[in-house]
Amino acid sequence: MNVLIVEDEKSLALEMNEFLSKEGYIVEHAWKKSSAEEKIFVNNYDFVLLDLGLPDGDGFEVLEGLKKLKNREDAVIVLTARSAVDDRIKGLEAGADDYLPKPFSLNELLARMHAIIRRKHKLEKNEVRVHDFVLDIQNRTVSYQIERVALTKKEFEILNYLVLNKNRVVSRVSLTEHVWGDILEVNSDSNFVDVHVKNLRKKLSQFTKIDWFETVRSIGYRVNV
Repeated sequence: MNVLIVEDEKSLALEMNEFLSKEGYIVEHAWKKSSAEEKIFVNNYDFVLLDLGLPDGDGFEVLEGLKKLKNREDAVIVLTARSAVDDRIKGLEAGADDYLPKPFSLNELLARMHAIIRRKHKLEKNEVRVHDFVLDIQNRTVSYQIERVALTKKEFEILNYLVLNKNRVVSRVSLTEHVWGDILEVNSDSNFVDVHVKNLRKKLSQFTKIDWFETVRSIGYRVNV
């Protein structure tokens, strides 16, 4: 998933970046409030990991600005050395999904991110079933009955995003932004998304019919469940 780390403590930011990248997340970083607001305005993120004490402003202002944007579902975890209950309440009331005081364990951060995914998509555990396939969100694997489906990282991310947005049309632009990160860094006019989807379909169809995996002409794709 696509993550924005807003943190001016460079050693911590780099540590989170390395850890989450190894876990399969696409990570971007902003050192300041101004750069965070610019990135949030241009891109959608699955998670914003937000420090409150930024060198050019308060992280609360970033959170409030994000929540004013329409059609945004970015989950926000506030990361701060502030331990006051009032700050914690303020962050949650402003729309943060969770609050993690520093210092914290990276494994705890990951567990909280998984918990938010489960709540957001109403999952009882870190698995999603689509017809006879099972997606393990935490381990990023797909199985058909008891057999593992050999997918690349990008193919899994595409399928995972479509399944989590089941019964909704996902545009090629949204899919590109989610799987490849900053949409300004890729050529949205190219057909590389379609190529990955074609390969994904081919692998899934080796196990069973996948008429539930629909192409919506000129827009994108939809998984019907």
